[in-house]
Amino acid sequence: MNQPIIDAHHHLWDLDKVQYPWLMAKGVKRFFGDPEAIQKNYLVSDFRDDIGELSIDKSVHIQVGAADQEEHLAEARWLQAQHVQFGLPSAMVAFCDLSAENLDEWLDQLQQYSCLRGIRQIVGRSPEEDAVTGTDDLIGSAAFIQGLGELERRGLSFDLQLIPDQMQRVADVLENFKELKVVLCHAGSPWYRDQVGYKMWQQGLKRLAARPNTFCKVSGLSMFDHDWTVDSLQPIVSEVIETFTTDRVMMGSNFPVDKLHTDYQRLWSAYTEITKNYNEKARADMFYNNAAAFYNI
Repeated sequence: MNQPIIDAHHHLWDLDKVQYPWLMAKGVKRFFGDPEAIQKNYLVSDFRDDIGELSIDKSVHIQVGAADQEEHLAEARWLQAQHVQFGLPSAMVAFCDLSAENLDEWLDQLQQYSCLRGIRQIVGRSPEEDAVTGTDDLIGSAAFIQGLGELERRGLSFDLQLIPDQMQRVADVLENFKELKVVLCHAGSPWYRDQVGYKMWQQGLKRLAARPNTFCKVSGLSMFDHDWTVDSLQPIVSEVIETFTTDRVMMGSNFPVDKLHTDYQRLWSAYTEITKNYNEKARADMFYNNAAAFYNI
């Protein structure tokens, strides 16, 4: 594939620098699989090994889920050092608790780093995990909503990770922030394959896409379909592109999490195959230009 690519959603980690409890848990299988195979460092050199000959020279790092806010600051500090030393990642999306009383202080510290572009605070992980973690409560939290307003004021973007059950309520919240740039992670987590659940996901996508400043990433799909094929991904990716249009779609690998179920070359080959009937400009936008503009890289 000769198409230039920005990987708009990936992770790196140095387990000697930052603690990730979810990653290092033993004997705990998550919705995306058993993390044992990725319980080791994943550095820029490992990422480049996976990239191989693909024409990827820019990328966006998304926060991984460190132990606490101090650890998330350590992650951001480490990533800035990788950016300076290796040129990757080109931009980072850090974690910050938008409902925190000292939100301004945390954001001030994060904005010291030149590659910071936005924040991700996960609103929904999976139907089962959400019932335990209570992240769903953020949607109705006045403090969280005020935090989104602070991102808008500072010109920071928001990476939105949620489940289809939450889309309509989140869309209601986002109507209050016309200028806030939002990008939906992992195609909105298409969990459901039954007719009712699939329709809920479709309707949620349409509602979110009605807001012009909301984009969508095709990423992380093997977390919801461990034995995926091009044919099984095709309807999901096509629905995203039809709903958001080629002007507001970007592509990401979600590596190394998706490495549990695929390799890097196969994943991008699938994206290429699925989008083969789009014209050159549309493909350039989805694979490169939209991410470059959104994240200013």
